[in-house]
Amino acid sequence: MSTKVTVKTEKTDWLGVIRKSIGAAVLIGLGNFALLKLGNPIGPVIFAFGLLGVCYLGQNLFTGKCGFFIQDKIPLKQLLTILAVNLAAGWLIGWIFAAADPSIVEAATAKVTSWDFSLAFFLKAVLCGVIMYLAVAMYKKGTPLGVIFGIPLFIFCGFQHCIANVITLGVATTWSWTLALAVLGNFVGSLVMWWLSKSGEK
Repeated sequence: MSTKVTVKTEKTDWLGVIRKSIGAAVLIGLGNFALLKLGNPIGPVIFAFGLLGVCYLGQNLFTGKCGFFIQDKIPLKQLLTILAVNLAAGWLIGWIFAAADPSIVEAATAKVTSWDFSLAFFLKAVLCGVIMYLAVAMYKKGTPLGVIFGIPLFIFCGFQHCIANVITLGVATTWSWTLALAVLGNFVGSLVMWWLSKSGEK
């Protein structure tokens, strides 16, 4: 006599994934708005508010998730959905911000014009990914200091954050293939830092 064993599989709440991905784009958008509006040195410091909001509210930000892709066993389909929603919502939010305050358009356009499809741009995205992983990992360990210091650090250094970049593109009402480099670089940098931080553990 054979007994059937049923294994319960958790269903992904796709509506929740999308909702939290939009929420993350809104929060990063607010930080990016402050950066474009206020510039240095105040803008980069206030930008940290965006990632703090993402962490505290448990929102889905691609650059906060990709470093934990292997560790947390995040399904690839879910990670790609988060990325797609972050990008689409981010561009739209940028466009809305520009309509609300046209004074930020000039700063956004100047920033986009300075981007180029190059190895240097890719490496700046990799380094941003390293910082993003450290910021979120430190938050998970119980301290927000990684976010408070890490976000101004990557901005002052000119590193490239793909979601912040797509919001800037939305403000400038344009598009750039450098975004692909930013996405790949952020992903690589986050995973490399994850590997380095775990490689010494038994």
